[in-house]
Amino acid sequence: MNRKTILLATLLVLLGLLLVACGGGEADCASEDVFCVGLVTDVGEIDDKSFNQSAYEGVKRAEAELGATIDYIETKDAKDYEANITLFADDGYDVIVTVGFALGEATAKMAAQYPDIDFIGVDQFQAETVPNLTGLIFNEDKAGFLAGALAAMLSESNTVAAVLGTDLVPPVVAFKEGYENGALYINPDINLISTFHPGGLDVAFTDPEWGASTAKQAMDQGADVVFGAGGKTGNGALIEVAGNPGKFCIGVDSDQWETVPEAHACLVSSAMKLITPGVFDLIKASQDGGFPGGNFVGDVGLAPFHDFDGQISAEIKSKIEEIDAGLRDGSLQTGYNPGG
Repeated sequence: MNRKTILLATLLVLLGLLLVACGGGEADCASEDVFCVGLVTDVGEIDDKSFNQSAYEGVKRAEAELGATIDYIETKDAKDYEANITLFADDGYDVIVTVGFALGEATAKMAAQYPDIDFIGVDQFQAETVPNLTGLIFNEDKAGFLAGALAAMLSESNTVAAVLGTDLVPPVVAFKEGYENGALYINPDINLISTFHPGGLDVAFTDPEWGASTAKQAMDQGADVVFGAGGKTGNGALIEVAGNPGKFCIGVDSDQWETVPEAHACLVSSAMKLITPGVFDLIKASQDGGFPGGNFVGDVGLAPFHDFDGQISAEIKSKIEEIDAGLRDGSLQTGYNPGG
């Protein structure tokens, strides 16, 4: 081996060591000095511009503010939930975040199997308290109620619509019921068009074409405000509405003004579940040794009106503030009954 070859080999070894030092290699998550957080999506994707992405933003915030080593796995098939969680668990991750109602059973099973790991189940209500498993849940009906009230006050056709993921997911049902009741609170005679995706958990949130066609059908029936609540399916509805001047749309989960620019032409607000800060707060609690277990109720609210702010009257803004205050202090109920 000549000197040039030896020098090249040495440089390659040094480059490899540098890459590992800069995070190019795998961290030793089993080490007490390394705090690792892994996220497993449902069959929606990490860049769904809605639910999974909001949760991952909370994980990335933990990387930036807490020095966490992070990674994620996108689930392609629901039968892989347990296997994907196990990949992180067997690598010694400190916190595993699983996103969505559909992962609830697998998450609970893995939490029992790995009691030294803290699990955060987004949208996974915990019927009983397990010390290392916390369900991050939200009052979706309240966010939906605010969105429905806004829709009714904006509607000139007296018809508003909702394009939704599957009714197999309780939070989606809560959004729908809240939206309808909020609209009826403003206008008892309003016409409501709410449509759930007919497919199962594997397709209901990843079907923008169905979302778009369903939104078009609703607009053909007179709807001039459309609420899209169903991951990429709902995004398809928003983007379809954006191509129809004079119509409004309302996003879901996060402030979708930031994530679905294609909908800016119609996107007046979003019914937000503040998933990002909720995930971050629970990760921080785990790192600090104060992980709560049981259920942690995150905050909800309407996103800013952005470019539509000047079109929203002072009267509408005042009414929304009044409704929000009533929902927060309990003087106003959404009418949603999870058990019935």
